[in-house]
Amino acid sequence: MSVTPVIPVLPEDHEFSRMESREAPPTHFVIKIESFSLFEPCGIDKYETEEFAAGEYNWKLVIYPNGDNIVGKDSGYVSVYLAMADKSCLPVEVNANFSIFLYNHISGKYLSSLGRTRRFLGMKSRWGFSKFMSKESLKDPSNGYVVDDNCVFGAEVFVVKKQAVPKCFSLKDIYIPFKRDWKIPNFSKLGNPWESEEFTAGGQKWKIRLYSKGREEAASHISIFLQRLGSERVQKPITCL
Repeated sequence: MSVTPVIPVLPEDHEFSRMESREAPPTHFVIKIESFSLFEPCGIDKYETEEFAAGEYNWKLVIYPNGDNIVGKDSGYVSVYLAMADKSCLPVEVNANFSIFLYNHISGKYLSSLGRTRRFLGMKSRWGFSKFMSKESLKDPSNGYVVDDNCVFGAEVFVVKKQAVPKCFSLKDIYIPFKRDWKIPNFSKLGNPWESEEFTAGGQKWKIRLYSKGREEAASHISIFLQRLGSERVQKPITCL
């Protein structure tokens, strides 16, 4: 009997952050954390920064020095999230492109997560990385992220405003032209006028009226008319050679 392996479905935050390096500091927020190593002996599993403003909303960083409950406290990773500071002010949704930063004291540059756009809602008011960086890499002095037991985090948040005008396309709105062919035998012997059988198009009844020998005002031409039944008014006259 074959056994199908069960592949666990992980939450979206359960991922490594993809990084890039840049010299420019974060636009909206920078926080220096002193005595970083004291988080663990002091039993501090989560640290929330003070609020900062960006895009007409208040935000904060939430840092788990030993990892959050998604990866587990013994996972060996540091988890970092961006959160709405006041969930009660959330409208239906806030879409924001954000990056989280970590300063390198040796290179003088900032390590930055690649900007990602997420939707912040009342039930999902924070986004980030459960595996922002391994604790080993963060605490290794030769990497330059924690120097003299100090580290610097930062954030950029750009709110994506809804400027697109919603449109609706429906197949009901498409005009489908009506096409009908008639084969007329003994054309030279037709009466004047000749009328087609009734047909329906656009919810109306119509017929074609053909003057094979022309009308008085155009006796040298064949005349064709489209007429809506129930009305004596001719809708579309056509004169043919």
